[in-house]
Amino acid sequence: MSLDRRRFLVTGALAAGGLLMTSRLVFANASTTSRFVFIILRGALDGLCAVPPYGDSDYAHLRGELAIGAPGTANGVLPLDSVFGLHPSLKFLSESYQARELTVLHAVASPYRERSHFDGQDVLENGYVHPHAVQTGWLNRALEALPVERGAGRKELGVALGQNVPLVMRGAAPVASWSPSKLAALDEDTLQRLQDLYAKDPLLSTRLADALAADAIATSAQQSTAQEQASAEKTMSSDGTPEMSPDAKAANGNPAALLAKREKNEGRANARYVEVIRAAAGFLRREDGPQIAVFDTTGWDTHANEGGAQGQLAARLGALDTGLRALKEQLAPVWRDTTVLIATEFGRTAATNGTRGTDHGTGAAAFLLGGAVAGGRVIADWPGLASRALYEGRDLRPTTDLRSVLKGVLSDHLHVPSAALESTVFPDSKSARALPGLVT
Repeated sequence: MSLDRRRFLVTGALAAGGLLMTSRLVFANASTTSRFVFIILRGALDGLCAVPPYGDSDYAHLRGELAIGAPGTANGVLPLDSVFGLHPSLKFLSESYQARELTVLHAVASPYRERSHFDGQDVLENGYVHPHAVQTGWLNRALEALPVERGAGRKELGVALGQNVPLVMRGAAPVASWSPSKLAALDEDTLQRLQDLYAKDPLLSTRLADALAADAIATSAQQSTAQEQASAEKTMSSDGTPEMSPDAKAANGNPAALLAKREKNEGRANARYVEVIRAAAGFLRREDGPQIAVFDTTGWDTHANEGGAQGQLAARLGALDTGLRALKEQLAPVWRDTTVLIATEFGRTAATNGTRGTDHGTGAAAFLLGGAVAGGRVIADWPGLASRALYEGRDLRPTTDLRSVLKGVLSDHLHVPSAALESTVFPDSKSARALPGLVT
């Protein structure tokens, strides 16, 4: 039994004891062959950086040093149309746009109009107009509304291992979750004792069996990521001998090596991110597996030293882009039936602040990606960035309700009944009419 398997089993056994996990994945079954992935970018992505409106005459002045140049300039945007482009770090998304597998949405927002991360994320996930209005999420309620084949019943795949299931997936519909464990390895004897102990308890023995089934999928993803990471870290000098590691160079105070060390650490973090994505794909591509997955990423709160074409936000966008490419590659057998929605709780200010960053804003950008997407389009009722057009004189004014996007996807892709979308999934949302034609 591998080290990762031992860690996974112990996590499954002790989940009820309060263990905290990170990079969580949450899955659900649905009576459809379509796959849906919802990715939450927590911290408020700067949509004017991810999708720069380079064709807006007010853009460059407002953004100052954070502005990204027009297509064809050094580190310029990747063009979408005559107004919008993608950040130069989003190369896979640019390829997807050209392949008509990406729709970019701009000037979008939930009904929330304040600027609290906590409240904004709550509205993004609960599907209501106000924060903390309910303790269930719109996606779980959508699952509840799906028709069930006679005699099939509702059933989740695997076992919930993490305590912090995102609000969007909480509710009556059963879901499962998985997360990489940071627990130390246990010896075989201890594991055997745990298995013997739980063998007499129907609930725990079932959960342990479910964990084993899920682990068979996740372990292969972990091993693949570990092999790729190990290969990437084997650098050679020009004479064919192993090169001194960045960590060793940093010990000598070499500034360049310090930068290399930081980049190496970021690379490891990105590898863990890809590991989660690979695990998600491992579940979703199974014929008997779940059809819906949710996971989140953090670190999008760029108040200071945000950077433009290069910098900290560029690095995060690059990691996201790499992860999405891996998701497509891993989901190849079912990619044509897959839709991925990437959204954030709100946008950021149109102008830069005094610390070379941006503050909490309103209007944002979102992405709809996948083989089932009717892509190659930018959907934006663009309000412009002139002073008179800004929301409260500082933010991109939202002109598209994110719930309209969600309704369109849930209705046309997952076949959630329209009556349920209006009554239980998104109450008080009659003004947010479903956007048609988002999927093929």
